[in-house]
Amino acid sequence: MYLLYSIVSLLVLLAALPYFLYEALRHKKYIGSLGQRLGYLPVSFNLDGDESIWVHAVSVGEVLAARPLIAELRERYPHLRLFLSTTTLSGQQLARRNLSDVDGVFYFPFDWAFTVRRTMDLAKPRLFVMMETEIWPNVLHECRRRGVKTVVVNGRISHRSYPRYRLVKPFFRRVLADVDRFCVQGEETARRLIGLGADPSRITITGSLKFDSLNVSPTPNRGPERVLRFFRISANRPVIVAGSTLKGEEAAVIRAFNRVRQKGGNALLILAARHPERFGEVERLCRHEGLATIRRSELPIDAEPRADAVILDTIGELAQIYQIATAVFVGGSLVPAGGHNILEPALFGKPIMFGPHMENFGEIADEFLANGAAIQVTTQRELEEAMVALMDDPVRRARLGAAARALVDANRGAKDKTLAVITSLLPTQERQTAVVRPFRLVH
Repeated sequence: MYLLYSIVSLLVLLAALPYFLYEALRHKKYIGSLGQRLGYLPVSFNLDGDESIWVHAVSVGEVLAARPLIAELRERYPHLRLFLSTTTLSGQQLARRNLSDVDGVFYFPFDWAFTVRRTMDLAKPRLFVMMETEIWPNVLHECRRRGVKTVVVNGRISHRSYPRYRLVKPFFRRVLADVDRFCVQGEETARRLIGLGADPSRITITGSLKFDSLNVSPTPNRGPERVLRFFRISANRPVIVAGSTLKGEEAAVIRAFNRVRQKGGNALLILAARHPERFGEVERLCRHEGLATIRRSELPIDAEPRADAVILDTIGELAQIYQIATAVFVGGSLVPAGGHNILEPALFGKPIMFGPHMENFGEIADEFLANGAAIQVTTQRELEEAMVALMDDPVRRARLGAAARALVDANRGAKDKTLAVITSLLPTQERQTAVVRPFRLVH
């Protein structure tokens, strides 16, 4: 079955090859990473052949969620090297720029036996940590063959992906058997894993690491927060931040923003498209809709933006930008893409809006809605109405923001639970005080 899986994955890659070639030629993506994806890491990557902990985080969101865990792993396992792999270019850039605790950053190999073995021969992991939904059959199979411990961290299986996994349940049950422990965000994911054949005794509900990854005590004008010096906003100027938007969402956001502008005032829209290659497209769209538009990289420091809209054409600054928002729309949710992280604006007590497609953050989104900490809209028209109403109602904004921040504070602790599970797999000399009980399904 593993051979069949490898053949199918190769055929899928070949079918997608025209897209990758287009992206490589148009946006210079994938070209520099091909060697590493084929398992060819530089010999200097691990010159002495030291044993390591290998953490895999797909993109920006997973890298950010992994930060507090990585810092603790560095402290608890000083005798092991610490490597991080990503799948996307943006995740790679963020990791290289912001993660000082890792010994090396590289691109995750294609999930074929020969590429995986080549990578492992150099990385020499004793523990393989997968963030969220990263289940790679050949990687896990090779880890089992070599005696490498494996753990899924911050695990989740969305409502959208669950039916696809069920289609290959016999194979997926074998794959899940190669995972030593699952640290999952909530009961629904635990139930889905059990439904796919995972051993309940290997599952622990830890909550979401994204709560613990949030920076509670920002230090103005230092590190990433320097970006706020480019946004010296007047106290009475409304700011709407649309974060991680996808194609088809910006037009709806701009129309809603223009309705806010029609009611008077000097509102500012900050648009952060999810994919860097779309920055130019979003800028042109803003100008076409009559907005005076500037890019974040063109803003003068220590001044208020003299524009109607700012395109956030930088990586890793969105979380800090949420601090100046009057209201927030979190993208990837008005179109069927599974949604994006709503915790970053929640940390700063901001009123949050999102669309109907929040499958990737379903448990968190449901909790926010149940506690009156967010607004969900289903159509572009509803987004317009919600945004206008919210900007007219400071009391409701304050109530939503306070409820969002309260949820963030109440849900911390996933990091310690996760570390307890990891320590049970890879013991340290430290005495562990946290107690973690396996998940048991109650009928």
